[in-house]
Amino acid sequence: MTRPYLAAAALTVALAAAPSQLSASEAGPEIERQTWPYSGITGQFDQAQLQRGFQVYKEVCSSCHGLKRLYFRNLVQPGGPEFPEEGVKALANEWPNQITDGPNDDGQMFDRPAKLSDPIRGPYKNDKEARAAQNGALPPDLTLITKARSVERHAHWTVHPFLMLGDIAKGYQEGGSDYVHALLAGYVDPPADVKVNDGMYYNTAFPGHQLAMPPPLSEGVVTYQDGTPGTVENYSRDVTAFLAWTADPTHDQRKRIGWQVVLYLLVTTALLYLGKKKIWANIKH
Repeated sequence: MTRPYLAAAALTVALAAAPSQLSASEAGPEIERQTWPYSGITGQFDQAQLQRGFQVYKEVCSSCHGLKRLYFRNLVQPGGPEFPEEGVKALANEWPNQITDGPNDDGQMFDRPAKLSDPIRGPYKNDKEARAAQNGALPPDLTLITKARSVERHAHWTVHPFLMLGDIAKGYQEGGSDYVHALLAGYVDPPADVKVNDGMYYNTAFPGHQLAMPPPLSEGVVTYQDGTPGTVENYSRDVTAFLAWTADPTHDQRKRIGWQVVLYLLVTTALLYLGKKKIWANIKH
């Protein structure tokens, strides 16, 4: 083989190897897949879990994060926590982060208690106020957080098409849930050879492993009303399920309608086939 061909072959091998070497050096943490009640093409949310998850959000997460794309009325609707309407009205009225409304007759804006038709606001009125209170860090709105995050797959690039087809066949859409759960439960002491920067916390699920958010969950921080043990694992799973619901409040209804459509199409196909056989049965071809 001549030298130009040898050089071309070497370049081809180098280019083929480069992506895998790059991904190996820059790959994020491997996130373990979890089993969720709402997983797959038939999964549905667990109402009790959503109620516990909202309790964790209310007592822990709402001190920094809002749900500005979710409304108090959504907490009443079927397929969600389904709290009693009167209870949610009282909750909205007592919510500490009031709604800015107006102008009034004097042309002034004013704050008022929330109603069922209002969004679930966080403690800050704008991003600058949030950054000023959090030393420059911006607590994200959590309404769509499970849609905005996902997990990485570290297999060789030739395997990814098959992994993708497997996810499609199983209806896997819980990458964001897996990531959020791993993040909330991933605070540990750093290894001895790792130096954590000032104001940062070591987290096994976060890319780079250093996170500005302090560990939000600890054993016993929330007392569940239904008697479920108050562990970090339970808190993490429940609030993650709740945030998965906030990102898709019509999830259960959508899946039910999907199966009804599939059934309708199957019946229609069968009727059309039988009708075609009947119409053309006595006609010679």
